[in-house]
Amino acid sequence: MTRVTDPRRGRVTLSTEGLPSWLDPVVRVAETVAPNELSRFLPPADGAGRQAAVLVLFGDGDGERGPELLLMERSAALRSHAGQPAFPGGTLDPEDGDPLADGPLSAALREAEEETGLDPDGVQLFGVLPKLYIPVSSFVVTPVLGWWRTPSPVGVVDPNETARVFTVPVADLTDPDNRTTTVHPSGHRGPAFLVESAVVWGFTAGIIDRLLHYTGWERPWDREKQVPLDWRS
Repeated sequence: MTRVTDPRRGRVTLSTEGLPSWLDPVVRVAETVAPNELSRFLPPADGAGRQAAVLVLFGDGDGERGPELLLMERSAALRSHAGQPAFPGGTLDPEDGDPLADGPLSAALREAEEETGLDPDGVQLFGVLPKLYIPVSSFVVTPVLGWWRTPSPVGVVDPNETARVFTVPVADLTDPDNRTTTVHPSGHRGPAFLVESAVVWGFTAGIIDRLLHYTGWERPWDREKQVPLDWRS
């Protein structure tokens, strides 16, 4: 079994069957975490915002590097979030389905395939995190959790949208030497990760930071260590 579909509708659904035990803490987070435990930016009460989804895809990795996460770096030519490392994802299309039901699941897989060449048949979706809000772009984002059960080749599909595709070992994300705090000229501060020749910050780093914290994988790190951002970020 890879991803799970409902034969009555052909839609993607969730399953925790057969997951490796190291993902148990992530499953528990998906089942118990509250929206305000992930971010102070929550969807507007009036339903405003553009519905979107990202795929938070965990892979087993190799024996030395251990479990890993799939990330991509957005093209510097994009108008929104240009040049930022991010989870694969994007806005929901009508064919993805109901935004309040399985639409985000389908969108996360579709966008990941379009952006990275990922084979969605090798992915098992096992949970979702609460919807969060990105004020700068008015996105209401559903983080969809997946296990890369059968890895497939990935890479840049459209260089106009994606600069590169890469994986990051979870061990590198938990390494205190790779953790820092970004400081924007506006005064906003947030967690960041210095991995794979990239500064992972913003929404993506916030999700990773909270997952590491609530799974118990987080290690003590120097919160006074800072990396400045510029106004273009």
